[in-house]
Amino acid sequence: MKKVLVPLAPGFEEIEALTVVDILRRAGAEVTVAGTIEGPIEGRSRVKVLTDKLMEEVEGTDFDMIVLPGGAVGAQNLKKDMRVKKAVEGLIKKKGLITAICAAPIVLSAIGAIEGRKITSHPAVRDELKNERVSEDRVVADGNLITSQGPGTAMEFAFKLVEALFGKEKVREVNKGVLARI
Repeated sequence: MKKVLVPLAPGFEEIEALTVVDILRRAGAEVTVAGTIEGPIEGRSRVKVLTDKLMEEVEGTDFDMIVLPGGAVGAQNLKKDMRVKKAVEGLIKKKGLITAICAAPIVLSAIGAIEGRKITSHPAVRDELKNERVSEDRVVADGNLITSQGPGTAMEFAFKLVEALFGKEKVREVNKGVLARI
């Protein structure tokens, strides 16, 4: 079974986080939503989400993919969290899938994980992405790195993650029930 880590920090973008978790679970991935703080975590639109675990409880766990949801405040909170940095670095070391949407590529940039790579992001954070090759595409895959622009691209992003983990046939299978335009 493919294992995916989705860290959540206060201020996360709900559409991006929950769309990805839902679609990946429909595809059969074991998705762990790990909070950077205890209790329900409040997103940018004040939706409160219960997490499966805390970030410290997933340290050392072997994941195939990490998904960093955006939200301006959420991405800043992820960027400050050393446990998130450690999880990203662990996946880089094992050549796992590193993914981020909206403002979250700034987390990867701050770590130095995507220098010179082709990415996309929300236009509001592009000034912070100085060492990357920024694309206007809605979803960008560059090897083991997948990025996307924002809430409006969350479904496309989620299906690109399914494709990366399971292949195109699984995308078609899951979309039979979802009916997304992909």
